[in-house]
Formats: sequence, C-alpha cells, structure tokens
Amino acid sequence: MKKVKLIIVKFISYFVILLFCYAAITKLLDFEKFQTQISASPLLNGFSKFLPSTIIIVEFLIAGLLCYRKTGTTGLIGSFILMLIFTGYTALLLSTSKNLPCSCGGILEKMSWQQHLYFNMGCVVLSIIALSLNLKYSRPAE
Repeated sequence: MKKVKLIIVKFISYFVILLFCYAAITKLLDFEKFQTQISASPLLNGFSKFLPSTIIIVEFLIAGLLCYRKTGTTGLIGSFILMLIFTGYTALLLSTSKNLPCSCGGILEKMSWQQHLYFNMGCVVLSIIALSLNLKYSRPAE
C-alpha cells in the first residue's frame, strides 16, 4: 500500500512539473502579452514591472524542486502555496470584477474563469494529497 501511495505522489509531482513548465514556457514565449495582461488586472497592475518575471521564475523553480527527492517536499509545499494564491486570485476576480484579463497561456487560456477556478481548486487538492502522502510515507533523502 505504501508503494501505491508513493506512486500517487510521483504522479501528482509529474503533473505539477508538466503544468508549471508548460505555463512558464507559454508565458515566456509571449512575454509582452503576459506583461500586458498582468498590468490590465485591477488587482495586479501596481506590480506589473516585476510580477511577470517573478511568476515565471517561481513556476520553473517549483518544477525543478519537484524533480529531486531531496527537494520534493519543498516543491510540493511551493506548488500548494502557488496554486492557493492563483485560486484565491481567480476567486477574487470572479467576485469583484467584470473585466477579467486572463494572463494564462495555451490550453488554460481557453477555459472560462469558472472552469479555471475549478481547475485551480483541483490542483490545490492534488497538492494537499501529494504533500500529506509524501510527509507520511516517504523516507528522508540521503
């Protein structure tokens, strides 16, 4: 049973790596558009100078942390926190704003804001599952 639970942790980690790398690369490939969308956000426009680069770096950093057993727990904590922030931002925009600029790229850009909120909530739940299983069943890396 322990082996199955660790496989679940690995699967979720691989999913998050793929998600964050895809999101970061998509934003990087059309960086000007991403920066413009951030500055158009009613909540983020004051941070539009440094936030786009920071988001991309953090997404790559978390994906990198998830690639190694020694840093996997830190990566899972980071993915949980980042997805929680993205989910909170999405929920806040949905409840307060009519003009909703989407700063996501690729497939995620095609989702409605409601679908995006559910997707993000699902990612938060997956992060919690992976983190709790990892803390309970993995032995420390040497």
